[in-house]
Amino acid sequence: MDLRKLKKLIDLVQESGIAELEITEGEERVRIARGGIVNVTPLAAPVIVPAAMPAPAAPALAAAAGAPAAPAEPPPGIEGHVVKSPMVGTFYRAPSPDAKPFVEAGGTVKEGETICVIEAMKLMNEIEADASGVIKAILVENGQPVEYGQALFIIG
Repeated sequence: MDLRKLKKLIDLVQESGIAELEITEGEERVRIARGGIVNVTPLAAPVIVPAAMPAPAAPALAAAAGAPAAPAEPPPGIEGHVVKSPMVGTFYRAPSPDAKPFVEAGGTVKEGETICVIEAMKLMNEIEADASGVIKAILVENGQPVEYGQALFIIG
């Protein structure tokens, strides 16, 4: 793939607002992600990954992997209705990176109003408030992975 094509693809990604683009042409694959990272790899090339840790440490890694990544319950001390994640995915507070968040802590929300987006398998799923009230707490950071049933918001 020539340099002019790569430059044009990079410009298109920057102008369009998409986060990532991957194109395969013949035996070459190009992946462009926002932030200027460009990867050109022949498809037929073998990938050799060196071992990062010695074998005795593997049981400790397996035990750590079994621990839950995020608590399903809200922190103690904050009372109210808990809005939980209906799926596994990536939590976003706004419809796009440069847009304002759907809701802020201290703001009011009505039942059925969109309060966040969870990206799952490249699909953006709008999550609606299942109760009306004031947002007492936002329990997840923007861009953070969430688990099924994980507490996202507390509405009071």
